[in-house]
Amino acid sequence: MGRSQSLPRGGDPRFGPDADDSGSPILHVDMDAFFASVEVRGRPELRGRPVVVGGLGPRGVVSSASYEARRYGVRSAMPMMRARALCPLAVYLPPDFAAYTAASRAVMQIFRDVTPLVEPLSLDEAFLDVAGARRLFGAPAAIARRIRARVADEQGLTCSVGVAPSKFVAKLGSTRAKPDGLLVVPATRVLDFLHPLPVDALWGVGERSAQTLHRLGLATIGDLAEAPYGMLRKALGEASAGHLHELAWGRDPRGVSPEHVEKSIGAEVTFDADVADPLEIRRALLALAEKVGARLRRAGQVGRTVSLKVRLADFRTVNRSRTLAVPTDTAREMFDTVWALYTVLDPGERIRLVGVRVEGLAAADETPRQLALGAPEHGWREAEAAADAAAARFGRSVIGPASLLHNRDPRRNENPPRP
Repeated sequence: MGRSQSLPRGGDPRFGPDADDSGSPILHVDMDAFFASVEVRGRPELRGRPVVVGGLGPRGVVSSASYEARRYGVRSAMPMMRARALCPLAVYLPPDFAAYTAASRAVMQIFRDVTPLVEPLSLDEAFLDVAGARRLFGAPAAIARRIRARVADEQGLTCSVGVAPSKFVAKLGSTRAKPDGLLVVPATRVLDFLHPLPVDALWGVGERSAQTLHRLGLATIGDLAEAPYGMLRKALGEASAGHLHELAWGRDPRGVSPEHVEKSIGAEVTFDADVADPLEIRRALLALAEKVGARLRRAGQVGRTVSLKVRLADFRTVNRSRTLAVPTDTAREMFDTVWALYTVLDPGERIRLVGVRVEGLAAADETPRQLALGAPEHGWREAEAAADAAAARFGRSVIGPASLLHNRDPRRNENPPRP
């Protein structure tokens, strides 16, 4: 894509967050000033100040700049020396890729909680196809709002989302929505959206090809769309001319292609207010374990590694895991494991978020089961499967969160009655 900063921020009501999204199932989610935002999240004293992340040596370049720094003209890929000249009072930081990768994984998991059709482009952006998620989560724009709210609440970060009929238009939409915005391009107004934009907004138009198009008198995408194809082919070559001509008319048939199959199943919850009460944390872990167990059984899978995630009030995140001798899909066993991990962790601080995840998945019907010494032939798995059946018939609200686990002390080795 060309110089994205040339795109104006959205303001046209035809393409606002409440525009018709019925034919626009593709989302492009782009984190705002991602590296800089992660740094500010970890250092609240930097909020509101210009922050620049990149190589600090004489040959360093800017990796990310906060919007406060961008007001001074600082941009990604700019030489750091130039950035320092433009904004000498900014805070300059070296990249912390471990922190960015961890934040990216968390954000991508939020996307995958909505749809398995997620195509990451980099650490900070991805395409989503939400056509199959409408029944669960509503229309595409509602899903976009849900994602933006979760990213803000759970990660303390902002993102911008474009909602459109195709990947190309959705990406242009998220760029125009920045920062921290949402823009919907209705299927019936794609050309109204595209044609006024500068020609270098097209994918595949770099600085040199933009100069060529400008010499031909083609300043906007609409100009290129109406240009004689023979002229484009002579100036750009057959492949580029055909590619740009199709995009200029809003034709982009590529679907969202997930890069990998999800290897874990998990759930997490962000508390409305930071929590210190162990009983409230215990209840949350009970409910999460039940949710993960139900998802595993619904998917016909079991997992061997159970992980606990704890995010403290200052956004520090701690992860602990334990690998079981035998794969499981029962909430009781998952809860026993995460509660033991939490007890050992003993954070001693207020908690913002907790999560439960099971990894090392395998098909349940292909995994041999082994009873623990002294365990009954029928027990927690059968009881939870019975609850699944009841929930499918009457709704899970009838069963209640973590109802199978009651309020028993999770450290006691109790077995349920036969169902």
